Amino acid sequence: MAANEHEAKMAHPRMAAGALFFDAAGRVLMVEPSYKDYWEIPGGYVETGESPLQACVREVREELGITPSIGRLLAVDWAPSAKEGDKVLYLFDGGQLSDQMHSQIVLQSDELRSYEFLARSGISGRTIPRLARRIEAAMEARDQVAPVYLEHGKVPAPEGAA
Repeated sequence: MAANEHEAKMAHPRMAAGALFFDAAGRVLMVEPSYKDYWEIPGGYVETGESPLQACVREVREELGITPSIGRLLAVDWAPSAKEGDKVLYLFDGGQLSDQMHSQIVLQSDELRSYEFLARSGISGRTIPRLARRIEAAMEARDQVAPVYLEHGKVPAPEGAA
């Protein structure tokens, strides 16, 4: 196989990174974008030359106006989209936001309308099923202190399993 044929077969996924932030009650921070009809978590696309962690820190700073410490990886989700092609999404642990950090949040006004801390039970009513599954799996991974690999927000069946 020629090098250019091999190159043509290689995936070139878009990558995005976000963080889960929690309040003292264990609720997760979600944001209401002005350009979508569902809620999201803070984060966005990885830019050229940027690591997923660096993108997460940058996006949180841009969207929320804060620079909290971003912790360990919680989940990686392979989630291709009919509109956008292959996508690999990284979710990091933003930890519990201190009252001081929470009071410093200033939303990126041209992209975000509002934010709210939501209990696990309220997440699926505010966002699309795939993202709700991803958040739930990442919250479980946080509880288990082990990252999780996902496909479309779900842990895949073992390869070759029926």
